[in-house]
Amino acid sequence: MIDSQTALDRCAQLLDAARAAGADAADAVASAESSEGISVRLGKLEDVERSEGEDIGLRVFVGRRSASVNTSDFSKAAFTELAERAVAMARLAPEDPYAGLVGVEDLAGSGIDAAALDLDDTGEPSPESLRERAIAAEDVARATPGITNSQVSAASFGRSVMALATSNGFSGSYSGSSHALYCAVIAGEGGDMQTDSEYRVARHFEDLPDPEEIGRIAGERTVAKLNPASMPSSKMPVIFDRRMGGSLIGHLIGAMSGSSVARKGSFLLGHEDEELFAKGIRIVEDPHKLRGVRSRPFDGEGVATRKRALVESGKITGWLTNYASAQQLGIGLTGHAGRGSGGAPGISVSNIDLIPGSISRDAMIGAIDDGVLVTEMVGMGVNEVTGDYSRGAGGFRIRNGEIAEPVAEFTVAGNLLEMFAAITAADDLEDYRGINVPTLRIDGMTVAGDG
Repeated sequence: MIDSQTALDRCAQLLDAARAAGADAADAVASAESSEGISVRLGKLEDVERSEGEDIGLRVFVGRRSASVNTSDFSKAAFTELAERAVAMARLAPEDPYAGLVGVEDLAGSGIDAAALDLDDTGEPSPESLRERAIAAEDVARATPGITNSQVSAASFGRSVMALATSNGFSGSYSGSSHALYCAVIAGEGGDMQTDSEYRVARHFEDLPDPEEIGRIAGERTVAKLNPASMPSSKMPVIFDRRMGGSLIGHLIGAMSGSSVARKGSFLLGHEDEELFAKGIRIVEDPHKLRGVRSRPFDGEGVATRKRALVESGKITGWLTNYASAQQLGIGLTGHAGRGSGGAPGISVSNIDLIPGSISRDAMIGAIDDGVLVTEMVGMGVNEVTGDYSRGAGGFRIRNGEIAEPVAEFTVAGNLLEMFAAITAADDLEDYRGINVPTLRIDGMTVAGDG
């Protein structure tokens, strides 16, 4: 796989071709990735995958007209042809008053050293060691009393490189590695079968849990779901497990996207100055988190990323923008442009943490006479314009302050604005996901079951 310098050199060559073809301005983004994965089932090798890919994209501007193209052919002739085609396409495109490159004054300088983020593990596991880790996780999971079968156990490793260059002077790149381990098993027989899993991903191998820990959690989670009961239809407190709570913050981030706001597609419109959360709720983004799974020194348009609160004292702190949405809304850039090799930049975030509260998970559950702990959700019944929320769920009944029998096939519903206002956060934050939240409690949600 190519290194960062090679990726930057390719971007520079493609920009030269764009200028020669008549582009007024342009940017180029190059990416490369490689991965290797081993999966096993019932102790036997199930699959071996290895992939490598390299790509480069070019966006050109002719006045306020633009076009984007991409290729995996890196020859000089291919770059010349690609640039000429892109410029010809741009000349035929409609004018867009919001299209353009980020101004020089807003481009990232040399403040953040990508290497200082420690995203790249220099070691690389052998296929044999990946297989051993997958088997070790599955062996422990299958040894859990009540486990009857295995779905899959898999270990993988990957590397990636991203580089961006613009015709007005920005040039930057960063690389990263990824270790992952996954185990899913089955409990019960026939129509009573249940399945669950555990999964972890980390930049560095030493930050992964032992395979035996992955297998233990997968086995225990699965057995705990056996013989689920139904839920009555009622309004009650809902506890969102840490695996599930991050999706609620994902809906918030989507509604804070400048692109959604500009097209009037956000349920937060008209509420930006209100206290949407309790004053104690604080949500922070840190793109410079050491070894963070979404860390990055600059965004997809070359704007410097920075640590900031997204929610402070119960209020959102503003919209998340790329160049186009900032122009449409008449506000500043926030370093949230997301970028692939094709098409115009979108909106993306880095590492997100909902700062933990002061109550323990056990105490939070202990204060509930009748409620439900949600540990899995299905479907995506969320209206981005109104905030209406309805999703299928499974989990455990809470009775008299204790986790009771497993429950399944019910729906939790509400409106996200009302749900945000009712959130209470426990003190059990885990820091290894892209969006990290502690256990969350939301009172007054509608639970629809068979009763």
